[in-house]
Amino acid sequence: MAKFRTFAVCFTSAILLAGCNQAAQPDKTVQQFMAQDVQPTADIYWKSVQYINEEGGQRDIQPQTDAEWQAVQDAARQLAAYAELLKTPGYAEGRGSDWIQFADSLAEVSKQAEQAAAEKNPEKVFDVGGTVYSVCSACHMIYPTTSGPEAEEAAASLAADE
Repeated sequence: MAKFRTFAVCFTSAILLAGCNQAAQPDKTVQQFMAQDVQPTADIYWKSVQYINEEGGQRDIQPQTDAEWQAVQDAARQLAAYAELLKTPGYAEGRGSDWIQFADSLAEVSKQAEQAAAEKNPEKVFDVGGTVYSVCSACHMIYPTTSGPEAEEAAASLAADE
């Protein structure tokens, strides 16, 4: 029994240490993380409520079902989780203290976004979406994307949405 306990403690410790190492060394660059995870998740939120002026009048897009509202809420919750990841040493190392402030702002506004979706309030979702965009844009002004395929993909995605 003592051997099993020793094995269990060693095994658990190894898993925890591996998890700590993984948190310190993310498997994606910041640009990859933004392009592959953050941007698509933000797009789910941003595209959930739209007011489109067309030749024939205005067309409103908003979630219609509980499942659609849940997807918007989940996207906001995921953005908050991504903000927390951006504060880990693997992403924050070598950046200024403002990096953490931007990540904190994203986490805070993402909670507001989640609440707006939980209330199923299209106007609030739209308004908070603008604030999410402002937080992201402010960070990108200080930390512009660098060159490379991931950065070009992210820039192209942002340009297509504008």
